Amino acid sequence: MEKNLTEALRHRRSYYALTPDTPVTDTEIERMLHFALKHTPSAYNSQSTRLVLLLHEHHAALWKIVARALRAAVSEEAFAATQAKIDRSFASGYGTVLFYEDSSVVRALQQRFPLYAGNFPVWSEHTSAMHQLVLWTLLEEVGFGASLQHYNPLIDTAVRRQWSLPEEWRLIAQMPFGLPAAEPDEKTFEPIEARMRVFR
Repeated sequence: MEKNLTEALRHRRSYYALTPDTPVTDTEIERMLHFALKHTPSAYNSQSTRLVLLLHEHHAALWKIVARALRAAVSEEAFAATQAKIDRSFASGYGTVLFYEDSSVVRALQQRFPLYAGNFPVWSEHTSAMHQLVLWTLLEEVGFGASLQHYNPLIDTAVRRQWSLPEEWRLIAQMPFGLPAAEPDEKTFEPIEARMRVFR
């Protein structure tokens, strides 16, 4: 059942137990990415975000790349728990969205507006974050569970080679998604009064 925006944001959580099932078609998932790319704001209308949707064997291939990278980076004892987490929480899902920022777009803006050159890399991160929230919320709205992962830069080169992605694209995050297999952990909230000030 579709939720309204307020409900989708309220219920958007990190799901760490996923199944490889889907409530919608692959085409509908693609439409969500199209919507996010078209309607999410970006600094100076830069439209610097790039998305890669990995489904089926491509989704599985990504998490094999992550596992190989981590096997080389952590101890054998620690890797057993790491592999279990990858298998249960990420690879077990239906797909993964990769979030990239196009460095060539950022550089072009730095050259065009030198006064703000130092800000554009930061604003690019803001742009990516907005796309992440929009897409996470859209996935939640149709019934998917998702989480946001950051295995870059460990996997950057292997992922770029695997899917022949442009050198200018900088990997920001990975969002595995699937149908939730368990409820998310309880969420706690800091007092709003300590986080917001209003002057009337």
